[in-house]
Amino acid sequence: MSSGDEKRGETFVMRGEARSASEESISFSTFVVGLGTAVLIHLGGAPNPETGQTEKDLPLARQNLDLLSMLRAKTRGNLTAEEEKLFDGLLADLRLRYVEATKR
Repeated sequence: MSSGDEKRGETFVMRGEARSASEESISFSTFVVGLGTAVLIHLGGAPNPETGQTEKDLPLARQNLDLLSMLRAKTRGNLTAEEEKLFDGLLADLRLRYVEATKR
Protein backbone atom coordinates (compact mmCIF):
# COMPACT_ATOMS: atom_id res chain seq x y z
CA MET A 1 0.00 0.00 0.00
CA SER A 2 1.38 3.39 -0.85
CA SER A 3 1.60 6.13 1.75
CA GLY A 4 -0.92 8.12 -0.28
CA ASP A 5 -3.62 5.60 0.68
CA GLU A 6 -3.14 6.08 4.44
CA LYS A 7 -4.86 8.75 6.50
CA ARG A 8 -3.40 9.05 10.00
CA GLY A 9 -5.68 9.85 12.92
CA GLU A 10 -4.51 10.68 16.42
CA THR A 11 -4.40 7.08 17.62
CA PHE A 12 -5.09 4.91 14.59
CA VAL A 13 -4.43 4.51 10.90
CA MET A 14 -7.29 4.63 8.40
CA ARG A 15 -6.60 2.91 5.10
CA GLY A 16 -8.35 3.51 1.81
CA GLU A 17 -10.26 6.47 0.51
CA ALA A 18 -11.61 9.11 2.83
CA ARG A 19 -15.39 9.16 3.03
CA SER A 20 -17.61 12.16 3.41
CA ALA A 21 -19.31 12.85 6.73
CA SER A 22 -22.67 11.75 5.29
CA GLU A 23 -21.27 8.32 4.37
CA GLU A 24 -19.79 7.93 7.86
CA SER A 25 -22.89 8.96 9.80
CA ILE A 26 -24.41 6.49 12.22
CA SER A 27 -27.74 6.52 13.94
CA PHE A 28 -28.10 7.52 17.57
CA SER A 29 -29.23 3.97 18.37
CA THR A 30 -26.07 2.53 16.78
CA PHE A 31 -23.98 4.93 18.85
CA VAL A 32 -25.72 3.92 22.09
CA VAL A 33 -25.42 0.21 21.28
CA GLY A 34 -21.71 0.73 20.58
CA LEU A 35 -21.21 2.25 24.03
CA GLY A 36 -23.23 -0.59 25.53
CA THR A 37 -21.04 -3.10 23.76
CA ALA A 38 -17.98 -1.49 25.34
CA VAL A 39 -19.56 -1.99 28.77
CA LEU A 40 -20.30 -5.62 27.96
CA ILE A 41 -16.72 -6.22 26.79
CA HIS A 42 -15.30 -4.67 29.98
CA LEU A 43 -17.64 -6.81 32.08
CA GLY A 44 -16.15 -9.89 30.44
CA GLY A 45 -19.44 -10.71 28.72
CA ALA A 46 -18.00 -10.51 25.21
CA PRO A 47 -14.49 -10.96 23.81
CA ASN A 48 -12.33 -7.92 23.18
CA PRO A 49 -12.44 -7.45 19.38
CA GLU A 50 -8.74 -6.52 19.29
CA THR A 51 -7.45 -9.54 21.23
CA GLY A 52 -10.25 -12.06 20.91
CA GLN A 53 -9.87 -12.66 24.65
CA THR A 54 -12.53 -12.23 27.32
CA GLU A 55 -11.24 -9.77 29.89
CA LYS A 56 -12.84 -8.13 32.91
CA ASP A 57 -12.09 -4.49 33.72
CA LEU A 58 -14.75 -3.29 36.14
CA PRO A 59 -13.47 0.32 36.44
CA LEU A 60 -13.71 0.76 32.66
CA ALA A 61 -17.11 -0.95 32.62
CA ARG A 62 -18.30 1.46 35.32
CA GLN A 63 -16.89 4.47 33.47
CA ASN A 64 -18.73 3.54 30.26
CA LEU A 65 -21.90 2.74 32.20
CA ASP A 66 -21.72 6.15 33.88
CA LEU A 67 -21.22 7.74 30.46
CA LEU A 68 -24.33 6.01 29.14
CA SER A 69 -26.30 7.10 32.22
CA MET A 70 -25.20 10.71 31.79
CA LEU A 71 -26.08 10.61 28.09
CA ARG A 72 -29.52 9.21 28.93
CA ALA A 73 -30.16 12.00 31.42
CA LYS A 74 -29.03 14.67 28.94
CA THR A 75 -31.19 13.31 26.11
CA ARG A 76 -34.37 12.83 28.17
CA GLY A 77 -37.33 14.25 26.26
CA ASN A 78 -35.40 14.45 22.99
CA LEU A 79 -35.55 10.84 21.81
CA THR A 80 -38.06 8.93 19.74
CA ALA A 81 -40.14 6.30 21.50
CA GLU A 82 -38.00 3.57 19.91
CA GLU A 83 -34.75 5.22 21.03
CA GLU A 84 -36.06 5.62 24.58
CA LYS A 85 -37.12 1.97 24.72
CA LEU A 86 -33.75 0.80 23.41
CA PHE A 87 -31.76 3.10 25.70
CA ASP A 88 -33.74 2.29 28.86
CA GLY A 89 -33.68 -1.45 28.19
CA LEU A 90 -29.95 -1.40 27.46
CA LEU A 91 -29.19 0.56 30.63
CA ALA A 92 -31.31 -1.73 32.79
CA ASP A 93 -29.62 -4.83 31.37
CA LEU A 94 -26.10 -3.44 31.70
CA ARG A 95 -26.69 -2.20 35.26
CA LEU A 96 -27.88 -5.65 36.28
CA ARG A 97 -24.86 -7.28 34.62
CA TYR A 98 -22.54 -4.81 36.36
CA VAL A 99 -24.00 -5.61 39.79
CA GLU A 100 -23.69 -9.34 39.08
CA ALA A 101 -20.06 -8.92 37.92
CA THR A 102 -19.11 -7.02 41.09
CA LYS A 103 -20.43 -9.88 43.26
CA ARG A 104 -18.13 -12.46 41.66
